[in-house]
Amino acid sequence: MSDFKKLPKRKDVPEKLSWNLKNIFETDEEFYKAYEELEQKITRISNFKGKLGQSSDFLLESLECILKISNQLETIYVYAHLKNDQDTTNSIYQAMFEQSSLLATKISESTSWFEPEVLEIPEETLKIFLKENKDLNMYQHFIDQLTSSRKHILTAEAESLLAGAREIFGASSKTFNVLNNADIQFPIINDKDGKEIQLTHGIYGQVMESTDRLLREAGYKALYKVYQGLNNTFSSTLSSHVKYHNYNATVHHYKSAREAALAAGHIPEAVYDTLLTVVDDNLFLLHRYVKLRKELLSVNELHMYDMYTPIMGEATLKFTYDEAKETVLAALKPLGDEYLAVLEKAFDERWIDVIENEGKRSGAYSSGAYSTNPYILLNWHDSLNHLYTLVHELGHSVHSYFTRKNQPYVYGDYSIFLAEIASTTNENLLTEYLLETQTKPEIRAYILNHYLDGFKGTIFRQTQFADFEHFIHEESAKGTPLTAEFLNQAYKKLNERYYGSDVSEDSEIAYEWSRIPHFYYNYYVYQYSTGFSAATALADKILKDKSGKSLEKYLIYLKSGSSDYPIDVMKKAGVDMTKKSYIQEAMNIFKIRLDELEKIASNKLTK
Repeated sequence: MSDFKKLPKRKDVPEKLSWNLKNIFETDEEFYKAYEELEQKITRISNFKGKLGQSSDFLLESLECILKISNQLETIYVYAHLKNDQDTTNSIYQAMFEQSSLLATKISESTSWFEPEVLEIPEETLKIFLKENKDLNMYQHFIDQLTSSRKHILTAEAESLLAGAREIFGASSKTFNVLNNADIQFPIINDKDGKEIQLTHGIYGQVMESTDRLLREAGYKALYKVYQGLNNTFSSTLSSHVKYHNYNATVHHYKSAREAALAAGHIPEAVYDTLLTVVDDNLFLLHRYVKLRKELLSVNELHMYDMYTPIMGEATLKFTYDEAKETVLAALKPLGDEYLAVLEKAFDERWIDVIENEGKRSGAYSSGAYSTNPYILLNWHDSLNHLYTLVHELGHSVHSYFTRKNQPYVYGDYSIFLAEIASTTNENLLTEYLLETQTKPEIRAYILNHYLDGFKGTIFRQTQFADFEHFIHEESAKGTPLTAEFLNQAYKKLNERYYGSDVSEDSEIAYEWSRIPHFYYNYYVYQYSTGFSAATALADKILKDKSGKSLEKYLIYLKSGSSDYPIDVMKKAGVDMTKKSYIQEAMNIFKIRLDELEKIASNKLTK
């Protein structure tokens, strides 16, 4: 296992391993100047209020004014949140991020009248505007999206009041993030040699992958003891946030929070239900994998802290960051020269903040604005898992890059539903590359184990989260108090159903919900599962289609942004996500790779 080292302070991080935010603002002074200039522009928005239906010119001018301000806001907000995330203990950047959030609220409040007023324009009048003003044509899909939700938009006054309360409604999520990333203190544990290890979010993941079972158990129990101590606080933050989702859905005339969340991306609720059904039908595959894990670990009782360690022994396949870069370029070669050129830019132009430092936000993400690079936050450790994280986040960033280079600002983003497809297509291509280039049974077994673990984490585990998320929203909507005890028991029961009888009862798992930030994202997690499944189909098509047509379709998807509805974008890419076949195809590949691992394991166990 890799040596655990004391985290460096932010100022001690080598420049080449940090992101270059000077491409956004050269100095913090430039940020504050841009902030003040934008703040002064907010009043211009009110000049158009009450006039949108007067002429197509007014509609066009107001739309372009709001979009320009939104573009500038995104740039300011992204700079502040990246600066804050690189060291959440830095009070200067805490304040900067707070200011940016307040500015976002002001602008949201100032533009809240726009959608209701557009919806007050008769459909026939909008058709005339679009016909007579050619410059409005490129906003056709944008306007269609607005009018499709006509019955869910409140009056301008009501929307303004809700927008003004955004900071209040978001307080629970913000409290969770501060607690989970800045204030929470994890204890020191000891490895088998007595060496002290300071637990952090990043180190905890590494501990769970350790082959030292006593270390895994110690880390697992120590971490959850902290969350147990904050159980009531976290239940309060989550309960309040769920109530907000339900309230927001109700006042906007949706039947449920889920309907409201999915409607934002024009995703049929059947997509969600189909996922839960297909995964539930295939839980026997997860149970089979869990049973294999128990056999290979040679334990009388399998615990949740045994679910991430390599079941074929200590990893012999590790990657330094430089080695990972070379592997990424080789694995993603099937995506063509145009794609590889963007990857080179990401590495050469320092889009990536690589190593973990004191106060740095945990985990990994890709983030950026239309006018910035698509930056990546990592907390790098030399492991196969972090290679997959790198290739995953690069999938997001290249998707963002292609979208912004090929779409105007109004369509220069993409829905969450589409986001995870690009990242997990990269993961699937990496798996294929590693299995093609590694022939030793023990290495293949490790890769297969990693893939199956990744599948477990991306499809089975995220669907479990989606199952829990929908359950607590429904229960809260019925008036059930989401107390700590209720959440603990519900989550524990669900975990037992997903993992099956071969996993022993662990009291600590009941608190796992309290450390999952995605429960504050409003029906986000299911898209990891649908995205991974769609990515499986896309990667298979790209690798097998020597004509290059599947790659051409895939690049169309990467460049489409939000210029069409997500379901239709994916149909253009060659995957119909209204049907369950793409999820079942992923399950079939899981089975094939589980078969191979079982065969290798059988040979090992009989020797």
